[in-house]
Amino acid sequence: MVKEEVQQLVNYLIEIEHVSTTLYLAMSAYLDRQDYTGMAKWLRLQSEEERTHMLSLIDYLAGKDGVVKLGEVPAQPSDFGTPLETFQKVLEHEQFVTNAYRQAYEYILPIDPQTAVIVQDFLREQIDEEAQSLTIVQRLKIAADNPSALLVIDQELGQRQPGAAAGG
Repeated sequence: MVKEEVQQLVNYLIEIEHVSTTLYLAMSAYLDRQDYTGMAKWLRLQSEEERTHMLSLIDYLAGKDGVVKLGEVPAQPSDFGTPLETFQKVLEHEQFVTNAYRQAYEYILPIDPQTAVIVQDFLREQIDEEAQSLTIVQRLKIAADNPSALLVIDQELGQRQPGAAAGG
């Protein structure tokens, strides 16, 4: 049986990924209602990526004979403001996730180096997650309230393919 500390930590990370997938799905639905279908697609694919992370953590814990605990996920808002405000929230959330994985890695390394490697892989991926979110925020700031510029960004984000890098 897996150590209790490992089980609690991995379940906490599963919860973070579960919240992430529902948050991005809510953002996707919101932007789709605003007719930013490219941004909506990007966020839907991001939601699917976060779900994949959650499933990987579930499989890891189950494979170590641990108990997976899926708690309630808080209701997500239905309004996220402008596209810029929405993606600023994405960036803030990614920074929160990075910090959670950083703390998890520091905590688990002396307890279970094998689990630390798994956590480190997710932490490494957060470098790209934050960079991509930051790039989108910066581009939306440049676009400001220019409808043509927003539509160009929307079209570019809509070109993202499943399984492809989340770049903007």
